[in-house]
Formats: sequence, structure tokens, C-alpha cells
Amino acid sequence: MKHSALCYMARRALIGGRNSNRQSSAVVRSFAAAEIGQRHLYADGGNGGFFYWKRMMSSQAAPSKPSAEETEAKSTEKNEKKEESSGTKNNVVVSSYWGISRPKIMREDGTEWPWNCFMPWETYQSNVSIDLNKHHVPKNFLDKVAYRTVKLLRIPTDVFFKRRYGCRAMMLETVAAVPGMVGGMLLHLKSLRKFQHSGGWVKALLEEAENERMHLMTMVELVKPKWYERFLVLAVQGVFFNAFFVLYILSPKVAHRVVGYLEEEAIHSYTEYLKDIDSGAIENVPAPAIAIDYWRLPKDAKLKDVITVIRADEAHHRDVNHFASDIHFHGKELRDAPAPLGYH
Repeated sequence: MKHSALCYMARRALIGGRNSNRQSSAVVRSFAAAEIGQRHLYADGGNGGFFYWKRMMSSQAAPSKPSAEETEAKSTEKNEKKEESSGTKNNVVVSSYWGISRPKIMREDGTEWPWNCFMPWETYQSNVSIDLNKHHVPKNFLDKVAYRTVKLLRIPTDVFFKRRYGCRAMMLETVAAVPGMVGGMLLHLKSLRKFQHSGGWVKALLEEAENERMHLMTMVELVKPKWYERFLVLAVQGVFFNAFFVLYILSPKVAHRVVGYLEEEAIHSYTEYLKDIDSGAIENVPAPAIAIDYWRLPKDAKLKDVITVIRADEAHHRDVNHFASDIHFHGKELRDAPAPLGYH
């Protein structure tokens, strides 16, 4: 009880700062002396305060300086840990706060699917047996306007690219990928405004735009465009997008007819490309990996195989757009006829 009372009074004196009270100060001093004496006894087995003081000084002394070898070993270990952590972050897809992560998709041979721009179920084998010689003969004034417009657009292309069909194809695909996107976008907005189905045509036109974009991704791997060709692409795409947007709003039937004739010109250009490959004027290099996976080509496919399937795709786009234009010329809407989904 006495010891407890002394502890209590000492704490009150320390907290309250009542140093002026002699009684409290005496209590504090006596309590502190008792506590120190006990610590000395417990610490050194009653051998006095010298050994306790010496031990306290040695325990509170500054730690010894590590050697150069220890410092180098620690820095090397830290660097290795950093490299391991950075390598793990680069190789592993980490789910974000929203829980979004790309699923791990494998090829049939067990290797991991390398492409993010398209998935295995979006690949296909192009139907190369399609008739390449089909041509829509202009029947009325609007058909003739569309046909002549396309023929006029071909003149500057022939002058600039001549027989550099790789660069020509790259330019052609940057233009060919625009109509499907514009048409699909405007049909999508129309479907939202009128609360009606599109008959699958929104998806069909967007499929066409995506297919043409994959043509471009393939040609870029083959051609490696120069800076001025990239600048030309920007200029042509900017002009063509706005012009086709206005044309599709004014007359979808003329817009689709123009695209049909553009695809006919594309078939002609790719046919000439194949002729130069066969004659040896253009080297028949191995097909890019992206083309092999997208069109399910054999592993030893060549440039000629790639151009053949692209030309077949253009023939399918020709048929789709002439078909869409015919629907409009018959006074109907696209949703009144089945959309050729997956027709490529």
C-alpha cells in the first residue's frame, strides 16, 4: 500500500509540475532513488551502479559502420529484387481496381494468343473462289455520277504511286475503311432515333470497316510507310471522311454505289499487284504473322497468299455495297433486307 501511494504521488508530481512543493519533491526524489537502486540491483546483481551505467552506455552507443563489402552486397540484393518485381509487373496482367483483365487465350498448338486487336473467333478463311469480274453497269444518272467520280479519284493515285502497289494498297485501305464506319455510325444513330432495328446492317457495315482496317495493319507491316506517305494519309482521310459523311446523309444509295465502284478499283489494283509478284518485279516475301493468324493461312504463307485473300475480301465488299445501293434504288430501307453478316 505504501509503495502504491508513493508511486501515485510521484506521478502526480511529474504530471502536474509541482516542483515547488517540498514534500512532493522529497517523495519524488526518494521514489526515484529507490527505483534506481532497484534497477541497479536487478541489472548487475547488486554490484553497484558503475556496471549498470557502463552497460547502458554501450547499448545506446551508435551502431558500427558496415563494411564496403556488406554495403555492396545489400545494394546488389536490392537491385535484383527491383528487377524481379519489374519483370513480374511487365509479364503479368494485373487486374485494376475495376476488376478488368484480359483473359488468357491460347492457340490450338498451346502457345499464347499474341494479338489484342482481334481474337481467334474473329479470324476466318477467306473465300477466294468469288467472281472477281463482276461489274455493276451504270443504269441511271446517279450510277454514272458515282462511276465517274471513282474514275476521277483514281487519276491522282496512278500519278503519285504508279506501280508501287504496296504503297498504293496502304493508301487505298485508309480510304476503304472509312465508309463502313460512317454508314454503321449513321445507321446506329437512326436506329436510336426511330426506336427500330437495323436489320443487322449496323453490324455488317462495322464488320466491313474492321476488315478493311486489318488490311491496313497487314500492309503497314509489309510497306513501312515513309513520313510523307503518312502525311498524305492524314490529308486524304480527313477530306474523304467529311465528304463521305455528307454524301451518306444526302443519299445513302449513291454513297453505297460509290463504295461498290471503289471496291472494283481495289480488285483491279490487287490483281496488278499479283502480276508484279508473279513476274518477279516484287519479291514474294514471307507473310506477316498478323496476316497468318487473321486469315488462318499456313505457317509458310507468302505475300502472294496475303494479297489473294485481301483481293477476295474486296470482292465481297463490292457485292455488299452494290446490294445495299440496289435496296435503296428499289425504294426500301436496308432493314427491309437481310444483312450479309460475316460475308467479309
